[in-house]
Amino acid sequence: MPTIENTRPSTPPIKQGEFWTAKQRYGHPIHEVSYRACYKPQLPAYFIERYAEPGQLIYDPFMGRGTTLIEAKLLGNNVIGNDVNPLSTILTAPRLCEQNLEKITQRIEQITLPEVEIKDKDLLVFFEQQTLAELYGWRSYFKARQATGIFDEVDAWLQMTACNRLTGHSKGFFSVYTLPPNQATTLNAQRKINAKRSQKPDYRNTKELILKKSKSLLRQGLPNNYNATTSTLLCRSADATPEIQSESVQLIVTSPPFLDIVNYVGDNWLRNWFCQCKPEPGKLWQLRKLEDWTAKMNASLKEMSRVLKPEGRIALEVGEVRKGKLKLEEQIILAGQAAGLKVEYTLINSQTFTKTANCWGVRNNTRGTNSNRIVVFRK
Repeated sequence: MPTIENTRPSTPPIKQGEFWTAKQRYGHPIHEVSYRACYKPQLPAYFIERYAEPGQLIYDPFMGRGTTLIEAKLLGNNVIGNDVNPLSTILTAPRLCEQNLEKITQRIEQITLPEVEIKDKDLLVFFEQQTLAELYGWRSYFKARQATGIFDEVDAWLQMTACNRLTGHSKGFFSVYTLPPNQATTLNAQRKINAKRSQKPDYRNTKELILKKSKSLLRQGLPNNYNATTSTLLCRSADATPEIQSESVQLIVTSPPFLDIVNYVGDNWLRNWFCQCKPEPGKLWQLRKLEDWTAKMNASLKEMSRVLKPEGRIALEVGEVRKGKLKLEEQIILAGQAAGLKVEYTLINSQTFTKTANCWGVRNNTRGTNSNRIVVFRK
């Protein structure tokens, strides 16, 4: 059972326990699009169900793959999402509106992929030649549709799904065996993987795999009112979002970049190539110094406070980094207080989890646990 304790009289209460399921796929399948450093939908659902009513506005200023927004829509809320990385919009927007599998199937069948010269033959380390030719064809198709203004919701869905199928470690992906799909390795590293495994890329039918993944994402259906709620996406720095009305947001659930833990540009280089997406240099956080990260968070929390309704909440997931020597929630609490927010509690969700990974400096295959650390503020 969850317990509440105070570590020191001067610190906010700590709630610790297993507040949501440890099951990896215990959520709507529409969420199953991979992205670096994303959390499970049970995390935002926990706070949405406690601090918001259906129809109220939920915001995520660091939306990533859109987990908070999609879960909020599933629960009947209006949403605003923001991320300075344009790839985030590509991965999120198509899943914020109801999609029709029949239309997707028809579009895939109707498309004749243009023949395009393979210019970057180094990519053959990932893809068989005909597969790579098809990927060039998809890139050309999407670009032409965008240039003529006829790129629609179905095209956006196909682009998102294809982007998600680029690389991975099963035959459900376009590539030869490589890293998990939320992280693209370098060309040289992939050459070493191929040599070590004595493997070479096989042909993958991109249309078939896009359709297969589409069926999987849409297998459960969406609520009848999914399209009745509103969705707005921004591509800005989280500390300057003038498009959002002051005191309009009921709840913010988000997770900021954790110092230099994740290289969002490097890890997504192949996705950016496919989507012809060029993040502005220096815009994405890749901060090594704690004081630089804290300054960014101070400014971002002030902006979150501006858009938040009185008595609204912010649930901000942070964590221990650098092998547990640095607890970012301590810095977040100071930043929130400087923004005029009241710290209500820190929630630590600990759960049994068997996948091998490093999170907050904990080796899951050794200790058998995984945790989320969320600081909850009230305006």
